[in-house]
Amino acid sequence: MNDAGDAAKSRNILVLGAGELGMPVLRNLARRAKKVNGASINVLLRPSAVASDEPAKKRDIREIRALGIEVVVGDLVMSSVDELSSVFEQYDTVIGCAGYAAGIDTPMKLAKAALHARIPRYFPWQFGVDFEAIGRGGPQDIFDAQLDVRELLRSQSKTEWVIISTGMFMSYLFEPEFGVVDLKNSAVHALGSLDTAVTLTTPDDIGALTAEIVFFEPTIRNEIVFVAGDTVTYGEVADKLEAALNRPFSRTEWTVPVLMGELARDPQNMMRKYRAAFAQGRGVAWDKAGTFNQRNAIPITDVTAWIGANLAARRSI
Repeated sequence: MNDAGDAAKSRNILVLGAGELGMPVLRNLARRAKKVNGASINVLLRPSAVASDEPAKKRDIREIRALGIEVVVGDLVMSSVDELSSVFEQYDTVIGCAGYAAGIDTPMKLAKAALHARIPRYFPWQFGVDFEAIGRGGPQDIFDAQLDVRELLRSQSKTEWVIISTGMFMSYLFEPEFGVVDLKNSAVHALGSLDTAVTLTTPDDIGALTAEIVFFEPTIRNEIVFVAGDTVTYGEVADKLEAALNRPFSRTEWTVPVLMGELARDPQNMMRKYRAAFAQGRGVAWDKAGTFNQRNAIPITDVTAWIGANLAARRSI
């Protein structure tokens, strides 16, 4: 089972995490697995998550079990590479959905565990920007850590890998803490300039696309797959907000020098790292034409639809 060979297929799948992205991935894998002979979906969760009395966690656990997904108890942060490897080797595919909350060193630990286990197929947590286009030494050091993972995966041939580049989670662009869209004051703060672009995809769409990519024929192997819900400039975001919410939005540019200056004054501030990295406009946007979803005519949520579904109904904001 643990020999990748020339025909690695995903049948016995382990998903790491069941958070903002993990749940959509699990839902869609469970849906697609019904059409694949012998496919089973499993999820690794911390003991505290499984035993939690928190209503949201209990609801997720109920849904996971109702979907026929097996719960595997483990801890990505506390476990060693060897301990994780002993878990991973029971599966032919491991999909990382734990995100950056697990820590900057965890993606490399997981990759090492996957290779040590010699699993046939690995999808690392790389659901984000085009790290290679951005390059090393940028404002966000997590991106360098992701490049280290890519170099490790490319340095071997026993485990096939697939990376899914999604751009920014669409909802994140509208988070008050991020500061780009200020709904209360009807303002858009463009990172870099009003003409700087960003690619956005919803976690629900990423979950659906991930399931399609996992089971796609011919099998996708050792490839970076680009998807996109939408690619827009910050000026276009302001235009779309005005049209949907029927009120004017002011536009301000947060330039790269200004954002880099703010980061220099608070170098460990994660939000300032992200703002400065996206403001540079390199590797954070790509044309929807040629993406996996566009080539396969898979319906996707664009910015206009997201605003209509999530903001237009709350005009009192």
